[in-house]
Amino acid sequence: MKLTPTVIGALVAFALLVAPHAQAAPAVKVANPELVGALEKELGSSPTQAEGAAGSLFNVAKSKLSAQDWTKVAGAVPGMAGLLKAAPAAGASSGAGLDALAGAAGGLGGLASAASAFSKLGLKPELVAKAVPVLIQYVTKSGGADIGNLLASVLK
Repeated sequence: MKLTPTVIGALVAFALLVAPHAQAAPAVKVANPELVGALEKELGSSPTQAEGAAGSLFNVAKSKLSAQDWTKVAGAVPGMAGLLKAAPAAGASSGAGLDALAGAAGGLGGLASAASAFSKLGLKPELVAKAVPVLIQYVTKSGGADIGNLLASVLK
């Protein structure tokens, strides 16, 4: 078949009609793109891992803060419910050694449980130390210094 100007014109018109309806693969939808993006960059992780990491650390904070203080922190973070849901379930661990660490950590307490959660997400437990400052910086920026300090007081 010879491609005449009429045939070429018809193909171009068809392509222009179809192109706006073509869709790329859907992006991963996360609860808080700004915070998750910052964690992804800092941890070298996937969006799903970063979202679960944030949720794990916020769960630690939630367990250590008073209800009133937790409400302040949660209010400074859009998508908090989704972040908390993204955290791995507590309970069965992927490594008994991490559970022993969590029990023996004493002062670390919740951060040791966060290390276990990171492991379940496929992240190295030591990345907790890199994630905490990102969360504190984000909460300070979005909620102010006082709320950032509340979070820092339970994650350090």
